[in-house]
Amino acid sequence: MALEVVNKDVNDVVVVNLIGNLDTNTAPDAESNINSHLESGVKKIVINLEQTKYVSSAGLRIFLATAKKMTASGGAVKLCAANEVVQEILDISGFSSILDVKSSEEEALNDI
Repeated sequence: MALEVVNKDVNDVVVVNLIGNLDTNTAPDAESNINSHLESGVKKIVINLEQTKYVSSAGLRIFLATAKKMTASGGAVKLCAANEVVQEILDISGFSSILDVKSSEEEALNDI
């Protein structure tokens, strides 16, 4: 299954919606999309996982790399609205304790 990446700007925050499966095949597209925001100087990114069906280790690597780059540049990244399956993947991998995961996009936007 393909991944659709839909971006929207909310004030000074870029919200990246990942729709579909984030796996080895789709991770490069998602990563280049997110990196293009970092390269253009965006300091606040919210990655919305509401419509993300699955995240593989390749997807988790993107979240971690993005968080490291954002922290290094004085920015912030939040994940939000993960469904049960994706939340379980984040929990099992330990990523929910490393990354800032919010229950809703609104909560993430208020907290970034």
